[in-house]
Amino acid sequence: MDAIDSIALSMGAAWGSGINLYATILVLGYMGMTGQVQLPQELMVLTDPLVIGAAGLMYAVEFFADKTPGVDTAWDAIHSFIRIPAGALLASAALADVGPAAELAGMLVGGGLAAGTHATKAGSRVVINTSPEPFTNWAASITEDVAVIVGVWASLQHPWWFLAALVLFILFMVWLLPKIWRALKWVFYKLGKLFGREPPEPPPVTTLQLPGLGKPDKPDAK
Repeated sequence: MDAIDSIALSMGAAWGSGINLYATILVLGYMGMTGQVQLPQELMVLTDPLVIGAAGLMYAVEFFADKTPGVDTAWDAIHSFIRIPAGALLASAALADVGPAAELAGMLVGGGLAAGTHATKAGSRVVINTSPEPFTNWAASITEDVAVIVGVWASLQHPWWFLAALVLFILFMVWLLPKIWRALKWVFYKLGKLFGREPPEPPPVTTLQLPGLGKPDKPDAK
């Protein structure tokens, strides 16, 4: 693999891991096992049937957990300790053939990218779960699964196109994350009121509509 192919693979693995680690491993392992792509030596372990089987099992579990409101948020919380380090390791291994400096750089950038995509996914799910209907949740989950499969495939088959799309995604993520954070403040504010607490009132959310969340009640006049 040349330098661009290695970079695209590294960033594709990190980006996909932050959203759906098991789908990412499945795509990489399957394509490497079937000879559709030549993976770096450090990633050839992903082609082992045992690894593919384990990833497939966990993907099946995540497929249902990720589409159940509430369960998906707990699942994402647990996977904060799995997706990010795994994304960093996969990104580093993809650049091992380039050199030690590239390997370390891949770990740093890949870990940051995996953290960003995981935060975007997990945060948006908390906001989506404020809606009482489950269809939005299902649509978001299926879209994420398809995006990861197509994105990781593109990083292997069309590296230039993938890197261009990744730059656009990062710009979108930088724009979206502050809005998700403000929306999360509203969710926590509402939860605090629900359980009898009176947390400080957050500033109004004007850029992101929250299904099922209205304006906070005004405090009683004293």
